[in-house]
Amino acid sequence: MAAPSEAPVTRQVSGHAAPAPVPSGPASWQPLAAAVAELPVLDASGRPVLFGELFRERRAIVVFVRHFLCYICKEYVEDLAKIPKSFLQEANVTLIVIGQSSYHHIEPFCKLTGYSHEIYVDPEREIYKRLGMKRGEEIASSGDPAQQGGTLILGPGNNIHFIHHDRNRLDHKPINSVLQLVGVQHVDFTSRPSVIHV
Repeated sequence: MAAPSEAPVTRQVSGHAAPAPVPSGPASWQPLAAAVAELPVLDASGRPVLFGELFRERRAIVVFVRHFLCYICKEYVEDLAKIPKSFLQEANVTLIVIGQSSYHHIEPFCKLTGYSHEIYVDPEREIYKRLGMKRGEEIASSGDPAQQGGTLILGPGNNIHFIHHDRNRLDHKPINSVLQLVGVQHVDFTSRPSVIHV
């Protein structure tokens, strides 16, 4: 009788050194949150803001995008732009996008995507690095083309409730599943007409 076959063991191989592992589990995330809270991000005018100030008073969904020329990231942010501010306000949650290019790219990116929630950049990618965001895929861009993004739920204070590291440009966390985690009502992202009542 043949031995039962096992699934092959696979792992991604790259030429880059692996980032420091991110601690797993909410209790081990707190020192990580404190470490990144004091790092600066830049707003659309280039003014530095401490990252921790963005989620000190309330929970925040923070989406780190690969770069502003990534077509997949653009589409994802276009969908984020469709989340009504009233839905976020009802749940006392703020939505923040962090890019990793120059602050000069914020305004054109917002015009392109229709995004009107909070947006900042981490041009040195220091927060990306400390949070263990992966690197991979070489594509021309504004910002490090190999940098991957991710989604976090932070605050109030230095509390990290959820971390998702994008493995590649197609690995964004589904928006409605993130909204559900913070008590924000479901958003219909379909753009095609549909019959609601008959």
